[in-house]
Amino acid sequence: MSGLFVADVGNSRVKWGRCESGGIAEVAVLPPDAPDAWQTQLAGWAVDSAATWIVSGVHPRRRDALVEWLKHTSADVQVLDSYQKLPLVVQVDEPGQVGIDRLLNAVAANRRRPPGFAAVMVDAGSAVTVDLVDTSGAFCGGAIFPGLRLMAQALHEHTALLPLVAVDRGVPPPGTSTAQAIRAGVFHAVLGGIQLVLTKYRATFSNALDVYITGATQRC
Repeated sequence: MSGLFVADVGNSRVKWGRCESGGIAEVAVLPPDAPDAWQTQLAGWAVDSAATWIVSGVHPRRRDALVEWLKHTSADVQVLDSYQKLPLVVQVDEPGQVGIDRLLNAVAANRRRPPGFAAVMVDAGSAVTVDLVDTSGAFCGGAIFPGLRLMAQALHEHTALLPLVAVDRGVPPPGTSTAQAIRAGVFHAVLGGIQLVLTKYRATFSNALDVYITGATQRC
């Protein structure tokens, strides 16, 4: 199968997309550093050497490893690794230091937000980002804080007695055990952070603000 394929290399997984009719027709979530799994997926989609791949990601070493591997299977492999390659105005102090995942979220939001609206992109992965695109479509920065897994892991690794627990669902406080208290605290810390940043943005843009949410379900 030829055509267009995209790949997003994250901190904990690799996501492939098979494009069709201007959109993503099928998605595969794969482990990082796993050429055997990549080869199995490539065969499952019957991808041939005429395919075009566009690769991006926030883990440069793994991204580059995937790119080199893909070059042995496809003639055209392109890398999105700079804001200068995107149709986006970036109004921050150091545009080159912004994660490409955050900028690609902004590009996607600009294709969907109504004219005259600002947009907020909430991306919940290993880290949570809550970023802003203004009414002109410019990326204006945002907020970054630990995701559910990282927050729970930090509590475990930097204390003597707190266990490592999976925070894969909301737990109402008060937690009646240590594990439940951690689940309640971590979940509401992340949720509260998102809500507080959204409140700040809404104070500026009132009702002319769209919110887009993306990211992977996290388990510890």
